[in-house]
Amino acid sequence: MAATRTPARSRVPAAPIAAAGLVGGYATARFTKKRPLGGVVLAAAGAAAATQWKRAAGGPVAGALTGAYVAAFAGSHPLAKKVGAWPAVCGVAGVVAAASYVLADRRAA
Repeated sequence: MAATRTPARSRVPAAPIAAAGLVGGYATARFTKKRPLGGVVLAAAGAAAATQWKRAAGGPVAGALTGAYVAAFAGSHPLAKKVGAWPAVCGVAGVVAAASYVLADRRAA
């Protein structure tokens, strides 16, 4: 009987997870008109990204990137008053994704 091999699980980089959490959380809240549901999406993606960050770059970097994720969410609100909601959310998502790539994802690749 031949031994079966399980394929190696591919790791999704944290950058798209974090960006999707920020954009998806906003989109969910906006289109469902249920802000708490958007918060669930935001938190779930943030937790998944934080797990990847810790695996790839360690606790201190994961803590810094998690702080950046939360700051991006908070900072998108006043920024939205100046540039609009979608540009603000997409802008902060891009910044967090870039930071994630530079500080964690690039190391893991």
